[in-house]
Amino acid sequence: MKKLLFGLLTAFVFAAGALIEANAQTVGGSIGAVKRGGSTKGTITLSIPGGLHVNSSRPNSQYAIPTVVRVSAAGAKVGGVRYPGGKNRKFEFSEATINVYEGNPAFGFNLSVPANFKGNVVKVRAVVRYQACTDEVCYAPKSKEITLTAKVQ
Repeated sequence: MKKLLFGLLTAFVFAAGALIEANAQTVGGSIGAVKRGGSTKGTITLSIPGGLHVNSSRPNSQYAIPTVVRVSAAGAKVGGVRYPGGKNRKFEFSEATINVYEGNPAFGFNLSVPANFKGNVVKVRAVVRYQACTDEVCYAPKSKEITLTAKVQ
């Protein structure tokens, strides 16, 4: 009975640890102040803890779910997202390499505010969709959202 309880407890701890690791990524960002009729640069950053990686925006595998960053702003124009290059890695479960992000990949974008913009701040919404993996297993895809504010001058 003790062995069964120990086995169940060990399995629970392992499963809880895997769930925590799958949710360990954080999304942050920064954006500069912008003048009416002008533009500024912004950055979205995905922080990936050691031991994990996420598939890049172009993972080179039909089975790997790519990272996608969507940025929008009401009353302002957001330029296309610039994705960083990933790192090609070979995993035991795949014959070919998979392109992944590790560490703190940064995704750049431009924000343009029209000359007739009303208000003192513009809110920028970013949604990052990614699939976190260890070297052995991939977790279900997740989306995380943040809102950045830029002071309008």
